[in-house]
Amino acid sequence: MTQAPAKPHRVVIVGAGFGGLEAAFGLRGAPVEITLIDRRNHHLFQPLLYQVATASLATSEIAWPIRYLLRDRPDVTTLFANVCGIDAAAKQVELDDGGSIPYDTLILATGARHAYFGHDEWEPFAPGLKTLEDATTLRRRILVAFERAERETDPDKRAALLTFVIIGAGPTGVEMAGTIADLAKDTLPQDFRHIDTRKARVVLIEAGPRVLAGFPDDLSAYAQASLEKLGVEVMLGEPVTECSADGVVFGGKRLEARTIVWAAGVRASRAAEWLNAPADRAHRLQVEPDLTVPGHPDVFAVGDTITIKGPDGNPVPGIAPAAKQEGRYVAALIKARLDGKTLPPFRYKHAGSLAQIGKKKAVIDFGWLKLRGSLAWWIWGLAHIYFLIGVRHRIAVAMNWLWIHTRDQRAARLITQGSSKVAQ
Repeated sequence: MTQAPAKPHRVVIVGAGFGGLEAAFGLRGAPVEITLIDRRNHHLFQPLLYQVATASLATSEIAWPIRYLLRDRPDVTTLFANVCGIDAAAKQVELDDGGSIPYDTLILATGARHAYFGHDEWEPFAPGLKTLEDATTLRRRILVAFERAERETDPDKRAALLTFVIIGAGPTGVEMAGTIADLAKDTLPQDFRHIDTRKARVVLIEAGPRVLAGFPDDLSAYAQASLEKLGVEVMLGEPVTECSADGVVFGGKRLEARTIVWAAGVRASRAAEWLNAPADRAHRLQVEPDLTVPGHPDVFAVGDTITIKGPDGNPVPGIAPAAKQEGRYVAALIKARLDGKTLPPFRYKHAGSLAQIGKKKAVIDFGWLKLRGSLAWWIWGLAHIYFLIGVRHRIAVAMNWLWIHTRDQRAARLITQGSSKVAQ
């Protein structure tokens, strides 16, 4: 009697971000059957999402269909679905349409959303930036503000329309503030007849004592000085206490503004809740040194879903290179387990921190080397182009940046319908 062939090991990956996709790539050639589940049909290059929001890049230049990226992988099945829970006892991923997907090994790469520190009612007035929908909504709000200011005759209302508030001075907040300032002062002035877009106010509010808190003090000081040279008003040590359709309140002062961008914090997905596992205040899973969830050796978690300490004792940052390293490690460990082996604990290698300040300056911290200014901007650009997927996207983004750098023109200034919850 012929023995039935052994079934391949079933790996389910939830989330096609940097960590999830890297795990799928790393499992190529392994005796596994992979199911990749995501509630969107595209992989998003989040580090450049703010450039879509500020009309520098089109959505198609920083996102790729997941099925296209895995078209040559017959071992991978891609599902467009929304996960709503995990039955760890039955080893099944539960979907919100009533379906379920069985697994032998599960990888959670479910990412994070913006967090409002207990003030979720602020979200309609101060949208964050995590998805393409967020970016196109913010782009619409920014461009519509200038259009409405062009028609507004009341000086106070016009001033409010031309005031842009960014809350949070991490890399996203700094990059948004600098790029909006460039847009107002270099790109738009010749397009309008009744307003001077160069008089727009860009206000960056940070509750902490400095911008780019994760960077060395000297780079942080340089970034602040560069922002202020662009005309950005940097407000430090003053947390926001109110957001509304009319503006914000910070440090006991009210600022009338019609466009507010939230860049102050993130909250992980519900993965910890699904598994009743330990998590930090941002709901990030506290994983074991091998990136497994405590009490669930067959469940891994990577990227913004988790918190884990690096070799220096500080938490591994929630950035793309970290998620990719974690995805690669998990893939290698799964392969090793299938061969009856194991691997040492995950060890994060920090490749550096980068942030752009406007269109011609940036700061870079490689640890052993710190750079600032135009040279850092060119290195920042080359690094981001390198990590984009596909030659066409690299060329398109490079040409767009060159056009912006030399002609102060942004080709993606299209007003499209945004999310109804934040539409003006």
